[in-house]
Amino acid sequence: MSITEALRLAQEADLDLVEVAPTARPPVCKLMDYGKFKYETALKARESRKNQTQTIVKEIKLRPKIDPHDYGTKRGHVERFLKAGDKVKVTIMFRGREQSRPELGFRLLQKLADDVNELGFVESQPKQDGRNMIMVIGPHRRAPERKAEAKPAQPRPVPSPRSEAPAQVDAATAVDTAETSVETPAPAPTDA
Repeated sequence: MSITEALRLAQEADLDLVEVAPTARPPVCKLMDYGKFKYETALKARESRKNQTQTIVKEIKLRPKIDPHDYGTKRGHVERFLKAGDKVKVTIMFRGREQSRPELGFRLLQKLADDVNELGFVESQPKQDGRNMIMVIGPHRRAPERKAEAKPAQPRPVPSPRSEAPAQVDAATAVDTAETSVETPAPAPTDA
């Protein structure tokens, strides 16, 4: 089909002539509403971006000579991050003479990896990077627990009209008794 004939058909149908495959021999064209096509592709792209999740890397810093209670606290943070679906970068900072004992840091990272094994896996093994030793732990491929799902909704008691009626009656009687107690005069003192 010639270009002039295709353009005439597009004008008659009130559509656009769009070149689909320019490198093909002969070139392939299509009659379509180009504005509608661009709108639908933008809508699909926006929808696909909305469904994507961004990977967040949280970082925890430790020292080789960490107290057991402090280690438990840091482990709790790592567990919370992994439950939320975030990656965790664990950094052990060495200072002074600690740099000559990197095996202490390696053992600490292995212990942490074993402790959080059910929530995540070691993405990158521990490696020395200057004064620091770094390991990355990623979550297992499950749906992350969001804050809204973590806390179950507490059902609120809905007052029924029957339960409100006695309360109103009680309030009304309380007002009546208060008024009657105000209206009754106190007995006069007698001089004997």
